[in-house]
Amino acid sequence: MMGLKTLRVATYNIHKGVQGLGPARRLEIHNLGHAVEQLDADIVCLQEVRKAHRLGQRHFAHWPDMPQADFLRPEGFVAVYRTNAVTRHGEHGNALLSRWPVVGHQHEDISDHGFEQRGLLHVQLSVDQREVHVIVVHLGLLAGSRLRQVRRLFDFVEREVPAHAPLIVAGDFNDWARRLDRPLAQMGLRCHHGLPTPTFPARMPMVQLDRIYARGLRPVSSHTPHGAIWARMSDHLPLTAEFAF
Repeated sequence: MMGLKTLRVATYNIHKGVQGLGPARRLEIHNLGHAVEQLDADIVCLQEVRKAHRLGQRHFAHWPDMPQADFLRPEGFVAVYRTNAVTRHGEHGNALLSRWPVVGHQHEDISDHGFEQRGLLHVQLSVDQREVHVIVVHLGLLAGSRLRQVRRLFDFVEREVPAHAPLIVAGDFNDWARRLDRPLAQMGLRCHHGLPTPTFPARMPMVQLDRIYARGLRPVSSHTPHGAIWARMSDHLPLTAEFAF
């Protein structure tokens, strides 16, 4: 566990807790619970989190009897979940797990078209008696959609986040070519991972789709775990970053 003046943040697209296709599908949510604990982060930002899924419940004998965000929550943490997409069989969205008290939270729909339901989850935390804002995002698959979604993120931050407050924006940006770094920098948000840290696909990482941007916090380090176990749990690898404040 990190000291009081260091904040460890993780982001992880968990692929709804299921891997594989057809008859080879396997339930990974139990392994993901251990993985979240192994990350030893103060704040965990999750994407593609199931609230409920009727087919999954029928197909897998050990499907958790609670929403995935609550199932993955380490002891002593607070879980916040908001739905992005509703389908015929259930719903999924973004979640945040926090070691620190949650002061407030809200959801903003940033869907760009009818084929992709996207949203951002904004959580206000009290970290060592200091206000810290965290926004969990999962942006669209189309480059134009991502740029428009970042503009909506800009408007949201201007409206909801005080200029003096530390801010973290983390998640799956689906930004293969890092074209979003410049517009995010206009909000004072910078990605401090140094050299690219590939997180996708997990079995043979080639591109970094998952990032942690921050303002008002000093970057210390970042890390992506590797190995056979991490490669099988999701199609993404997690990313962690440490900040001093």
